[in-house]
Amino acid sequence: MAGPDPGALKRLMTAIAEDTYRTAGETGLSELSPSVLGAIMDVPRQEFVPDGDAASAFDNRPLPIGHGQTISQPFVVALMTELLDIRPGDKVLELGTGSGYQTVVLAALGASVYSLEIIPQLADAAAKRLARLGASNVHLQTAQGWDGWPSQAPFDAIIVTAAAGRVPPALFRQLKPGGRLIVPIGEPGGHQVLMRIVKTEDGGITEERILSVAFVPLVED
Repeated sequence: MAGPDPGALKRLMTAIAEDTYRTAGETGLSELSPSVLGAIMDVPRQEFVPDGDAASAFDNRPLPIGHGQTISQPFVVALMTELLDIRPGDKVLELGTGSGYQTVVLAALGASVYSLEIIPQLADAAAKRLARLGASNVHLQTAQGWDGWPSQAPFDAIIVTAAAGRVPPALFRQLKPGGRLIVPIGEPGGHQVLMRIVKTEDGGITEERILSVAFVPLVED
């Protein structure tokens, strides 16, 4: 695929800035960090959507990727990434590889990403795409995410890219003290809220409600 039209990319970054400002009262963020915005600009989103949607790749909206799944709205990807507070060298668990777009954004920030995808066709396509793009520090597995990835725990951060009725208990156990968990909580088609959960040094948790969102459901089995 051809690279993004510079005008389309500029419009996307403007739209992300506008959404960030618009939701600042809920998220507490009036702007996103240069590192996160740089990753959004550098990762070629047109490579992660079906060919027929390439012209819409830099619209600030979700797009279908098949099998009832979507690639998330760029603003939401940027916001969730910001909330994870990624530092170079962090070990990150992602539940829901999808097209691999969020995966590569995290890797672009210097994280080692361990990503789970339950739909084999999406997992296979993502693996081929990431190999073609030369994505490094990314480890993919075809598996349901409810139980996390115990053999690779603990993680500095965990991101869930599908809505769960509750936080999978295994994720708390697999999070390091001081670790951050970003997850949409709510029922499919109902109210969902993006949550930021931090595991304290003594093993407790703090929870923060961030923003109303709409995600496909997390498959438990």
